[in-house]
Amino acid sequence: MLRLRAASLSMTFCFLTFWFIQPVLAQTGSLPVPQGRFLKQTVLVGEPLDYELRYEHAPGLEVVFPDSLAAFAPFEYAGKTYYPTRTRRGVSLDRTVYHLRTFRLDSVQTLALPVAVLQGPDTLSVLPPPSRVRLRRTAPTTVGEELPALRQNLALVPVEPVFNYPYWIAGALAVLLLAAGSATLFRRRLTRRYQAYKLRKNHGYFLAQFARHVERFDLSRSATNVERAVVLWKNYLAGLENSGLNSFTTREIVAYFENDADVRKALTATDKVIYGNLQSEDAKEVDRAFQRLRSFAERRYAAVVEQ
Repeated sequence: MLRLRAASLSMTFCFLTFWFIQPVLAQTGSLPVPQGRFLKQTVLVGEPLDYELRYEHAPGLEVVFPDSLAAFAPFEYAGKTYYPTRTRRGVSLDRTVYHLRTFRLDSVQTLALPVAVLQGPDTLSVLPPPSRVRLRRTAPTTVGEELPALRQNLALVPVEPVFNYPYWIAGALAVLLLAAGSATLFRRRLTRRYQAYKLRKNHGYFLAQFARHVERFDLSRSATNVERAVVLWKNYLAGLENSGLNSFTTREIVAYFENDADVRKALTATDKVIYGNLQSEDAKEVDRAFQRLRSFAERRYAAVVEQ
């Protein structure tokens, strides 16, 4: 009884297997077989190696070639070159060349990349015959356990120095950040020092030019030199006071400086010479006016610096 049940189950299993697998075998058996081959017979370790996969099929078939995620072992994928489908006389040709490398030490290495054929809801994988490539060795073969004698070489090989861009860029950024932080922290002090430097430089230039006009007046006794000295004095005080003194009249200047005695007496004497006739007795008065103007300019400079 048990033997009859086992026999019936075995026949049922064989029937079902034949029923479901027969259509697939019939379909795959009718499909053409792809062709794969290495483009050279020998290869070195790490040397580029091309594997060509060709598939001739009916134009109506949907064919998918392997991509970079396929199993290329024992080789490593390095790229591929795809050629468009070409159809001639009712036969379509798909062709792709895969660029591979190998780092295995096997004497003979094989590869067979499958081609996927889409037929309705099914996907059939068709394998080409395995293609072989022979590894070409460059190291000399040893007999038995004898190894070649090693040669010791401790001589130093000069290495060309390389400019370290990351460190220099990081150093430059650090210097810029330090400079920016210092400028922010000491901005007021630096601004004051720069302003003091400009005031000192302008004051020295004014004194030199003013002395030159006074010297020319002593030599020529010309009212033109007096006018130039007064214009220089007005321009200097206008910049020092940050005002429009160079466009003020004598009365406005005296009022601006709160009726200062030196300013009032000096400008009165110079106006008399500029707008009137220069008399010989007026030369001494002009010399005293120059002294008053210079003395007042120095007092105003000292007052501005102390602020």
